[in-house]
Amino acid sequence: MKKRTLEGVLREKTSKGSAQLLRRNGKIPSVVYGHTEPFSIAVDEHEFNSKFKTISENIIINLNVAGKSHDVLVKDYQENILTGKIVHLDFYEIEMGKLLKTHVPIHTVGTPLGAKEGGIFELLLHEVEVECLPRHLPEEVSVDVNALNVGDSIHIRDVEPPEGVKFHNSPDAVICHVTRRKEEKAAVEEEAEEGVTEEKAEEKSEE
Repeated sequence: MKKRTLEGVLREKTSKGSAQLLRRNGKIPSVVYGHTEPFSIAVDEHEFNSKFKTISENIIINLNVAGKSHDVLVKDYQENILTGKIVHLDFYEIEMGKLLKTHVPIHTVGTPLGAKEGGIFELLLHEVEVECLPRHLPEEVSVDVNALNVGDSIHIRDVEPPEGVKFHNSPDAVICHVTRRKEEKAAVEEEAEEGVTEEKAEEKSEE
């Protein structure tokens, strides 16, 4: 379970103008909600960016605000599409002794046999929805893809959840597969079509 610390300051003014002023001063306007009344804060942009190279729902943050500690997850965020800067954060406060639902990234391990033979490996599901106690929250869900041949796929039902973790995706959801290259697929389909045509021709001649 990942857990990191972050400092926050209470924010009394929540107008658009005050939020813009915060951003100019290197702060990120944010809100904290969950099992308590929502409240507005600001966090230091440099501190946040240095500690969180990627934003993921499976990282528990020990958020310190006005002398009080809050265990939170980043539930949502907004970024400036031109600069890539984070302009707002939504922190969801959790209770360490209660079950939580969140998303955990999928990490594939190995190289599929089918890919070595010219097939195309595709990861279709990049994260899985989990339910667990915070202490059981995994950093990632590992999926071994070494044995995948062309035409094979791995579903949610094929993966053993980590201890104390329950998956909430459909068991039939496809995580990844190995497919033929387009030209090979087209050749196979063409052969199949020719076979059907020949069968029909033979049936017609027998009539």
